[in-house]
Amino acid sequence: MTRVLVVDDEPQILRALRINLAARRYEVAVARDGADALRQADAWHPDLVLLDLGLPDVAGTQVIRGLRARLAVPIIVLSGRVGSRDKVEALDAGADDYITKPFAVDELFARIRAVTRRGGRHTTETRIGEHIVDFVRRTVSGGVRLTPTEWRLLEVLSRDPGTLIAHDRLLTEVWGQAWVGQTGHLRQYMARLRRKLEPDPAHPRHLLTEPGMGYRFQQQ
Repeated sequence: MTRVLVVDDEPQILRALRINLAARRYEVAVARDGADALRQADAWHPDLVLLDLGLPDVAGTQVIRGLRARLAVPIIVLSGRVGSRDKVEALDAGADDYITKPFAVDELFARIRAVTRRGGRHTTETRIGEHIVDFVRRTVSGGVRLTPTEWRLLEVLSRDPGTLIAHDRLLTEVWGQAWVGQTGHLRQYMARLRRKLEPDPAHPRHLLTEPGMGYRFQQQ
């Protein structure tokens, strides 16, 4: 059963979404603020997050980044904010879709089905050299520890094995639009990942550089 975490501070919205999701055989948990959302993400490991931007304790974009540092699952924003800037900021922070309130229930579930299909391509576990990387439990075999940013970078790369991921796409998805062009910063993080994961960091077999273009995750 697909687990859905609904994050909203409006009781009527939470109740309506819980009823409609349960009726369609989704397992549902709810959170009324950002801190609770992150706690439940750590403890419950949802398969999908529905998130309101207007939370009482912390900005919705911060919650998105916090979720992205923990989970490789689709995030749909449900917001009363209609401005294009809000949408761009949410998507740049890591959201997969954005729906403006009020919304039709049929449209919401169509969007859920769409991102779930895309989300099915998210990697949950992969092998790099001798290490097993589990993106759900946030563990690497052998006692290797990754920072939240390293997890996010590795998730983006491993989502499409064998595909070239351009510098600017990586910078935008991991750090945000303001970091576009900061290839030196990206290079430092790639070097850290290689030192932690590659058997021979000087001659990587999985985290590959495409000079002048970007990086590629290669499964072997």
